[in-house]
Amino acid sequence: MSATATLPAEAAPAPSRQGNADITAWLAVVAGAIGALMATLDISIVNSSLPTIQGEIGASSTEGTWIATSYLVAEIIVIPLTAWLERVFGLRRFLLVASILFTGFSIVCGLSTNLTMMIIGRVGQGFTGGAMIPTGMTIIATRLPRHQQPLGTALFGSTLILGPVMGPLIGGWLTENLSWHYAFFVNVPVCILLMVFLIVGLKHQPMKLEELVEADWMGIAGLALGLGGLTIVLEEGNREQWFESSLIWQLTIVTVLGFGLIAAGQLFARRPVVKLALLRNRAFAAVFVLGLLVGAVLYGTSYVIPQFLAAVAGYNSLQAGFVVFLSGIPAAMMMPLFPLLVTRFDLRFMVMAGMLIMAMSCWLDTTLTAASDGSEFYVSQLLRGLGQALSMLFLNQAAIASVKPSEAGDAAGLFNAARNLGGSISLALLATLQETRLEFHRWTLHSALQSSDPAVQDWVNGQAAALGAGPEGMAGAIRNIDLSITRDALVMAFTDDFVALMVCILAVVPLVLLLRPLPKGNFKMAMH
Repeated sequence: MSATATLPAEAAPAPSRQGNADITAWLAVVAGAIGALMATLDISIVNSSLPTIQGEIGASSTEGTWIATSYLVAEIIVIPLTAWLERVFGLRRFLLVASILFTGFSIVCGLSTNLTMMIIGRVGQGFTGGAMIPTGMTIIATRLPRHQQPLGTALFGSTLILGPVMGPLIGGWLTENLSWHYAFFVNVPVCILLMVFLIVGLKHQPMKLEELVEADWMGIAGLALGLGGLTIVLEEGNREQWFESSLIWQLTIVTVLGFGLIAAGQLFARRPVVKLALLRNRAFAAVFVLGLLVGAVLYGTSYVIPQFLAAVAGYNSLQAGFVVFLSGIPAAMMMPLFPLLVTRFDLRFMVMAGMLIMAMSCWLDTTLTAASDGSEFYVSQLLRGLGQALSMLFLNQAAIASVKPSEAGDAAGLFNAARNLGGSISLALLATLQETRLEFHRWTLHSALQSSDPAVQDWVNGQAAALGAGPEGMAGAIRNIDLSITRDALVMAFTDDFVALMVCILAVVPLVLLLRPLPKGNFKMAMH
C-alpha cells in the first residue's frame, strides 16, 4: 500500500530538523486535519436528521438506513487504497480532486429529491471523504520537522475522535433551526477553505501512471467486494433476519469471493495493495484488534446513546447530539498534552489506561433506568472521550512502532481501516443484541406478573377504573402494563449493550502487553 515511513534522525522531512515549520507547512497540516474532520463528521451528521430526510425524499425507514450505510461502505473500501492512489496521482493533485468531488457530492445530497439521488451522493461522499483520512498523517510526515510532528499528530488524531461525536450535534442543530439540506451544504464553504490551504501548503508532484499497469488489481477488486459485502451484511443482517434472507446469502458469497481475491493478490501481486502479512506480526495484530475495539466503542456508543435518549427520555436530535458531543471535549483538551505524553510515557501504559477508562465508562452506563435522562451520561461520556483519546493517539504510534520503517504506511492504512470496520461490526452486533434482549426481557417481565397475585389485580382494577371501567377500561389497563413492561425491557436491553462493550474491552486489554514501545524520546510517523 505505501512506501516509506518513520522519520528517524537520518530521514528528516522537508523542513530542517532544527528549524520550525513555516506557515505554509502548518496550513497543509490544518488542511489534512480539516479533510479528516469532514470525512468522519459526515459519517454521523445524518443520524439525527434521518427521520426528516426519509420523509422528504419518500424513503421507508428500512430504505433510509442506506443513507448512512452507503457512506460507510464506500469509506471502508477506499481507506486501504488511499496510499496507492496517492502514489499514482501525487498528494496535492489527489487531495484537490478528492475535495472538489466531495464538495460536488455533498451538493448532490443536499439537493436530493429521491432515495436514488441521495445514495449516489452518499457513495460519492464516502469514496472521496474516506480518501482524506489517512493522507493527514502523510502531510504531517512530509511537511513538519520531527520535533513538531507530535503536535501535528495530536491535531490530526483529535479530529478522528471529534468528527463522529460532533456529527449528531451539528446535524441536529441544522435540522432543528434551518433544514436537513444544510447538513450537506455546510461542507461547501469548509471544503473551499480546505482547497485553498492545500494549494498553498503542498507542492506539486508528478503523476506515476505506470503504477496503474503494475497495480494489484485482484486486491483492489477484492477490497471493493470483500469489505463492501461484509459491511452491508453487517449493516443489513439484523433487519433481513440474517441467513433467512437470500440477499444476505448472496452478499456473503460476494464477501468470500472478495477476500479470496485479496488473498490471491497477496500471493501473486508484485506489490499487494494491502499488506495483510503484517497481521502475522504479533505486535501489529494486537494493534489491529485493539483498533477494532476502539472503533466499536466510538461508533457504537454514538449509535446507542441517541437511541436511548430518543426512545426512553424523549430527547430530540439536538438534545441527544449534545450528550454525544461531550465525549469530544477530552479529545480537544488532550491535544496540547499529547506531544509531552508521547515522549515521556510508555505507550503500553497509556493504551491500557485508555482501554480501562473506556471499560469504566461503559460500566457506569449499566445502571440506567426508565427515569434516566441525558444527565446520566455526563460523567461516562467525559470518561469515554478521555479513554478514546488516549487509546487512539497512542495506538497510532504503536502501529508504526510494531513494523519496519518501509511498512509503516501499510500499517497506518490497516489501522485506520480497523477502526471503521470495528464501528461497522459494532453497529450490527449491538442492534442485533438489543433486539434479541428486548424480547427476552419483555417476556421475562411478563412471566413474572401472576394474574392471581392480589397486588397485580388491585393495580389493574385501579387502572381500569381510572380509564372509565368496563371492558374498555380493562383493555386500556392491560395496554398500560404492556407499555410499562416494554419500556423497562428496552432499558434493560440498552444496558446489555453497554455490558457487552465493557466485556469486549476487558477481553482485549491483555493484548496491550504485546505492543512494542517506542524508544525513549523517539517519535515515529507513518508516511504513505
